[in-house]
Amino acid sequence: MIEVQELTKRYGETLAVDGLSFHVKPGRVTGFLGPNGAGKSTTMRAMVGLDRPTSGQVLIDGRRYEQIAQPLRKVGALLEAKAVHGGRTAYGHLLGLARSNRIPESRVGEVLETVGLAATAKKRAGGFSLGMAQRLGVAAALLGDPEVLLFDEPVNGLDPEGILWIRELMKKLAGEGRTVFVSSHLMSEMALTAEHLIVIGQGRLLADTTVEDFIARNSRSYIHIRTPEPERMRDVLAAEGIRTEDGAEGVLEALGTTLETVGKLASKNQVTVYEISPRTASLEEAFMQLTADAVDFRADLGVR
Repeated sequence: MIEVQELTKRYGETLAVDGLSFHVKPGRVTGFLGPNGAGKSTTMRAMVGLDRPTSGQVLIDGRRYEQIAQPLRKVGALLEAKAVHGGRTAYGHLLGLARSNRIPESRVGEVLETVGLAATAKKRAGGFSLGMAQRLGVAAALLGDPEVLLFDEPVNGLDPEGILWIRELMKKLAGEGRTVFVSSHLMSEMALTAEHLIVIGQGRLLADTTVEDFIARNSRSYIHIRTPEPERMRDVLAAEGIRTEDGAEGVLEALGTTLETVGKLASKNQVTVYEISPRTASLEEAFMQLTADAVDFRADLGVR
């Protein structure tokens, strides 16, 4: 388990993380979300000892990262894909890491095969594309067969096949009982990959919940009704205490009810309907709703 305990980090006058506390449990993919400047990267760097907290701490199985004797065997992290000496080959880079943590050299070939870089093992990292560098970073994270894995924007630079691959890899690792913590700006990927979410804004915790609960609590869901008799349908629903709002092109939006209830009422009262369907916000819409007041950089979408 990862335990973030009252973590605070200041850079001069800038408060990057502000008394942040949460737990990341094993056996599931936990997504880490927040607007730009929310403190996500700072938090993840503090987890592996790259940033010293101003106050508070991060514990991994009850210990700080610097207290772990062979850290790559406990924690694997992909925080910056291009943080590799350009003159080293993929194999040489991983071999150096393996020797520093007493990991067998045979493991280097195994992880290169896992990430699809076996054919380019002898190529220098300086010539790698961003996607290849991401795969090498994942290989380094997996090298010690760790129980805890941290991924910061792991799909950057990957093609569609690579995105599918990293998605399935994270699910597989979590299914093996490992702790998988992943930061991403791609809400569509988080919706497909994560089971639990930690959401922060301006360095503070905004949500710690399942994906389903997060969407339900931070979005507007309704039953979409398309009918040639909107006023009759509205009266039928109002008689049952169901509130409606006007949607686009004469559509009714029934709030706080179910598809089955609306269908039964339409049938019972012989109201003609062309369509009855549930509408639920996406993770992206729910995220935008929750973090609207925590965005530091807001663009002007007006056209001049």
